[in-house]
Amino acid sequence: MTEAAGDSAPTPPRQWLTRGVGGIGTASLLADVGHEVPTSLLPSLLTSTLGAPAAALGLVEGVSDALAGAARLAGGALADDPVRRQRVAVGGYTATAVLASLTSVATTVWQVGLLRAGAWTARGLRVPARNALLADVVHPAAYGRAYGFERMMDNLGAIFGPLLALALVAAVGIRWAIALSVIPGLLAAAAIVYAIRNTPRPAPAERTPLRIRIRPVLRGDLGRLMAAITAFEVGNVAATLLILRATEQLTPQHGATTATTIALALYALYNLAATIASLPAGHVADRLGSRGPVRVLAAGVALFLAAYLGFAVDSTGIVLLALPFAAAGVAIGCVETAQHSAVAALAPAGIRGSAFGLLAAVQAAGNLAASAIAGLLWTIVSPHAAFVYLAAWMVLALLCLLFAGLGGTSRAAQEGSAA
Repeated sequence: MTEAAGDSAPTPPRQWLTRGVGGIGTASLLADVGHEVPTSLLPSLLTSTLGAPAAALGLVEGVSDALAGAARLAGGALADDPVRRQRVAVGGYTATAVLASLTSVATTVWQVGLLRAGAWTARGLRVPARNALLADVVHPAAYGRAYGFERMMDNLGAIFGPLLALALVAAVGIRWAIALSVIPGLLAAAAIVYAIRNTPRPAPAERTPLRIRIRPVLRGDLGRLMAAITAFEVGNVAATLLILRATEQLTPQHGATTATTIALALYALYNLAATIASLPAGHVADRLGSRGPVRVLAAGVALFLAAYLGFAVDSTGIVLLALPFAAAGVAIGCVETAQHSAVAALAPAGIRGSAFGLLAAVQAAGNLAASAIAGLLWTIVSPHAAFVYLAAWMVLALLCLLFAGLGGTSRAAQEGSAA
C-alpha cells in the first residue's frame, strides 16, 4: 500500500474506515443506484416492450458480461500503475452512466445490446482500478472489512436502484426511468474523484509498463483460488434471469404489471440480503485468519446451491419465492467480499491490478456461460433444467474450494510494504 506524505506506518486495522474507503464506498453506492435502474427494467424492456424471448435477455446479458470481462482484464493492466488507475476509474464511472441511460431511446434488440455492451465495457475497465485503489488505503488485516464495506455500499445502491425504478416507472414510464438513471451515475463519478483526492499518493517510482500479466497471477494459492472461482462463476447467472423467473411464475395469478412489480420487490430483497451480509462476512473473514476468505466463499457457494434448487421448483407463492431470493442475496454478499479480500491478500502489490483484472475477467466469462446457456435451456427445455444446470456448477465449485488446500500467509502480509 502506498503512503501519504507525512505517514510512516500503515493505518491501524481499527481505523480502517478512512475518507478514501468512504469515498470509494459512496461511489459504489451511487453507481449501483444509477445502473440498477436500467438493469431492473431490462427484462420488461426486452420481453414486454420489444417482444424478445428469454434467450435474447440471456444473450444480451451474457455478451455484455463477456465484453466487460475483456475490459476488466485490460483494466487490470492499467490498474497496475497508480496514476493510470485513477484516470481509468473516473472515465469508467462517467461512461457507464451515460451509455446505460441511452438504452432508453433504443427501439430494437440489437440497439439495447450494443448500448448495454458499451456500458458494461466501461464498467469493466473501472472495476480493477477501484479494487486496487481500495487495497491502497487499508491494512492487510482489515481487507475483509474494507471490501465488505464496499460491497455493502454497492448492494445498498442495488436496493435503492430497483426501488427508484419502481417510483420512476409509476411517474414517467420505463423509457424515461432509464434515461434519468444518468443522474446518480454522474454523481458516482464525482464521488470517485473525491475518493482519489483522499487516497495516499504513491511513492515515486518508474511508470509501470502496460501489459497484461496472467502467468504470475496463476501461481501458488492465488492460482488455485482462481480455479475454484472459475467453477463458481460458470454457474453464477445474471440476476435479471431471477427477476424473469419470478415474473413468469407470478403473471398467471397477478397479471403482468403486478407480477413485474412484485418481482422487482423480490430483487430489492435480494439486494437487501446482500447488503446486510457483506460487512459481517468481511469481519468473519478477517477473524478467521488466512483461510477466512476461503471459508466465507465456500459458505456463499453452498447458499447459492440452495437458492438455485429453490428457483428450480415451481411456486406462485410470494413467500416461497422470497426464500431463494434472500438466500441468493446472502450468498452474493459472502462470495463477492471473500473473493476480493482473498485476491488482495494473496496478490503481490506490483501486480494487484492484474490480479483483480483477471478475477473480474473470470467472473464475466463465467457469467457469459451461465447466462447464455441457462437462457437457452430455459427457452428450449424449461426453467427447471436451467436452474438444475446452475446448481450442478455450485456443487463443483464447492468441491474445488474444499479440496484446493488454500491457506498460508498472504502475500500482502509477507511484503509488509504492501500497506
